[in-house]
Amino acid sequence: MASSMVVPVIDVQNDTFNELWPAMVLAIKTSSFVALDTELSGLGNRKSLLAESIEDRYKAICHAARSRSILSLGFACYKKLDDKAADTYLVQVYNLTLLCSEEYIIEPQSVQFLVQHGFDFNKQYAHGIPYCKGNNKAESDDRGVHIRALFTELLRARKPLVLHNGLIDMAFLYQSFYAHLPDRLTTFTADLSEMFPAGIYDTKYVTEFELRLTASYLEYAYKKCKLDSSRRGTSGGTEPHVQLEFCQYAGQMSSYVDYRVCPAVGSVEGQTDVCQRFSAFGWCPNGSECLLSHDTDLIILQDEKDLGNKRTKRKRRKDKRKGKGEAAEDGAPQHKIPHMEVDLQETPDEKQGAESSSEKGSLMDTQQNEREKTDIEGNGVSQENTLEITPTTDDNAKTNTNGGEESRTKDSGSEKLSEKSSKTEQKKNADSGTHRAGFDAFMTGYIFAHSCTLNKKKGVESVEKEEEEESWVPSCLNKVYLSGKSAPLNVVKSTFSKSSKAHVAKMEMVWGKKV
Repeated sequence: MASSMVVPVIDVQNDTFNELWPAMVLAIKTSSFVALDTELSGLGNRKSLLAESIEDRYKAICHAARSRSILSLGFACYKKLDDKAADTYLVQVYNLTLLCSEEYIIEPQSVQFLVQHGFDFNKQYAHGIPYCKGNNKAESDDRGVHIRALFTELLRARKPLVLHNGLIDMAFLYQSFYAHLPDRLTTFTADLSEMFPAGIYDTKYVTEFELRLTASYLEYAYKKCKLDSSRRGTSGGTEPHVQLEFCQYAGQMSSYVDYRVCPAVGSVEGQTDVCQRFSAFGWCPNGSECLLSHDTDLIILQDEKDLGNKRTKRKRRKDKRKGKGEAAEDGAPQHKIPHMEVDLQETPDEKQGAESSSEKGSLMDTQQNEREKTDIEGNGVSQENTLEITPTTDDNAKTNTNGGEESRTKDSGSEKLSEKSSKTEQKKNADSGTHRAGFDAFMTGYIFAHSCTLNKKKGVESVEKEEEEESWVPSCLNKVYLSGKSAPLNVVKSTFSKSSKAHVAKMEMVWGKKV
């Protein structure tokens, strides 16, 4: 079985940003790939974000990115260690609390969700790292110590970028730290392909089309990958599996670290009635009031039990041949309807109420599903339930001196959580603390590392090492998941698209030459 793991997440605020800058830049530059995740102040109209036309979706995303803001940014740097066993990574995780210096809309549903999960808005307004959106306004993006300069360092590092359900994240990152979003989707994808020449990988797409997991929301995918990897490590030591090492922070640095305990997936006794909606989508309209279990461990074990039933397998194959439904296509258990936007078995009234919630499940996945709760009609955010914020920053930043010493520690020495009677309730009320974006970035990176290990096993191990690291998961390179679509968004520059003028100017600044 999988072992418990303790993940150190470094908390970065405005008064510690300068001190932690060298460590963050070094972590990015020496990494093999970087995983990112964001917490947002809202998304706007949900129906528009799921429009049939991808171009219409992009327009809705642009509107959200221009009118909302990033509240926190998490990134996890995975560095492959050549002097260790195969597939061993040194991982450094950072969580940055941000504060947009311009007016922006914040949705009450987002506030409610974030507060329930430990986000401290007082801390954000007192110590958030300030930034301006759109084109560069004040400080040059290639000079100084600020968040836009950190994004420039990420571009200069030319590392693979890994996200989970990342289209919205990429649009917010572009608008917040790079330039005004272009009006056309083809221009946006052309810019992205040049901004990240090492490639963009979406683990939502990886889990659905490469790993073929039963469900693809972030917590489920991470725990399933962790469980599979741990089993490989205990099967005689011959199966390739992911191994992680973390830095051990000492001195002043240790005061900035929040330790997140990841308990192992184990047998679950007692309650066995799983909430089917949460099981399939990673969210439930009843939230913590649901009488059924939202325990991801139980869901995974139930899925494995179903997948092990030969009769169920044979019926799935038969249904697939007959073309009955999408569940057979991804090898899902019968009791689930994976990756679907709406439960087709619901009555029309129930369907209408579920539609807004299912949009969240596909758009923002498990770390943002309940945050984006809409009204029962699913009409998105109206003028009455949004707030326009004009933030202020705290200029009285304290100065910290003593640097931190770092040494590596393996995940095998992690502490285990003690058993608690109210385990199901704990699952529903996840004590995520203020480091949700950082930890979600870690989980995203782990899923990608696991998929790279499996990809090697399929035959990539015969490729030269340099080519192997460039390819990673070739079948998923520059393919971004699109909810409700059978094909991904390809991040490429076509012969019919041109890069935006703002992007061309930025690339000259980043790399000192025209792209």
